[in-house]
Amino acid sequence: MAASGNQASGEMRKQEQGKGTLRENRKEKLCPVAKRCGGCQYLDLPYPEQLANKQERMRKLLSEYGKVWPIHGMEHPFHYRNKVHAVFGFQKGETVCGIYEEGTHHIVPVERCLIEDEKCSAIIRTIRGMLRSFRIRTYDEDTQFGLLRHVLVRRGFATGQIMVVLVTVSPVFPSKNNFVKALREKHPEITTVAQNINGRGTSMVLGDREQVLYGSGYIEDILCGCRFRISSRSFYQVNPVQTEYLYGKAVELAGLTGRETVLDAYCGIGTIGILAASRARQVIGVERNADAVRDAVQNAKRNEIRNITFYCKDATEFMTEMARNAQTVDVVLMDPPRSGSTEAFIRAVAAVRARRVVYISCGPDTLARDLGIFRKLGYRAEGAWPVDMFPFTTHTEVCVKLKSN
Repeated sequence: MAASGNQASGEMRKQEQGKGTLRENRKEKLCPVAKRCGGCQYLDLPYPEQLANKQERMRKLLSEYGKVWPIHGMEHPFHYRNKVHAVFGFQKGETVCGIYEEGTHHIVPVERCLIEDEKCSAIIRTIRGMLRSFRIRTYDEDTQFGLLRHVLVRRGFATGQIMVVLVTVSPVFPSKNNFVKALREKHPEITTVAQNINGRGTSMVLGDREQVLYGSGYIEDILCGCRFRISSRSFYQVNPVQTEYLYGKAVELAGLTGRETVLDAYCGIGTIGILAASRARQVIGVERNADAVRDAVQNAKRNEIRNITFYCKDATEFMTEMARNAQTVDVVLMDPPRSGSTEAFIRAVAAVRARRVVYISCGPDTLARDLGIFRKLGYRAEGAWPVDMFPFTTHTEVCVKLKSN
């Protein structure tokens, strides 16, 4: 006899609850702090299913602007993050390090993470274990007592170089030379150590002052055949494997023939602009972060790139000034933060009469918004190429090619 509607719906609810339980069990088996951390939203899904979900989301967001090509996934989607940050604190009489629980300043202790580089994580655990013998107190936000707030570790996957940044409330760091010596004895692969001073009561990890305790104060990495200098406050993509593909695709979509003037907005340490320079007549890099610009200038010299110039300025103002002086560019490369670009910036792109735009986005929602503005100003998208830069999370990187009508 057939089940009634109520019986059938009850069975469906049980099945869905069963699936939910299996997924939660999978999460907890893979990562014991997954529920509290909230960083890996897709940890309960097999990797092909993650890619399918992201592909469908990109289709819904971007298909009205052009073809959405198949997402480029990873062969080995674990431990891909070359930058690991840990917040330090004190809980139940023990020093802990980990991440803030989503929406709070409560520390979730993390021993190992499936998406963070294992060597970086091991160094952080070592530092935690050294604090007691060196009598270093972690900072307490409530009492405002203590010294160590955060530790940031960056590793060049291609070079093996490692930077450790100790973020402290005060510049006074007792026995800092002995601390660094002991740390390097345990991890001789560390090539530089810096102390960053952040006494502000904000959620920002790094402060404005920094002193080098060991080494050069920066590391280098190799990307798409070019060598790049990376300092603590410079932006560098956290997944170099996928970045190789993403930046290669961006330069390909720029359609360079050797005759173009290219403007690399939000240029950071100059990665995309330097990669494009060999195919362009000249490249102009614009970036507001002074530390990143210094790295960019050194990166151009290291790679013997002579047809690129960097400016420490706001890109919107820079292009607006160019337009006032009747200057134009052929191609604009843009890689804004997750919040996307602005209408003023997009109008400035139109004002310098860029014929092509390559938009790299880590925020597809704001990308869709910005593509609508580009369309009103006479630009059409010719396709979107999604890249899974952040496996096990809901985030997706996308590269879009636009041309003026």
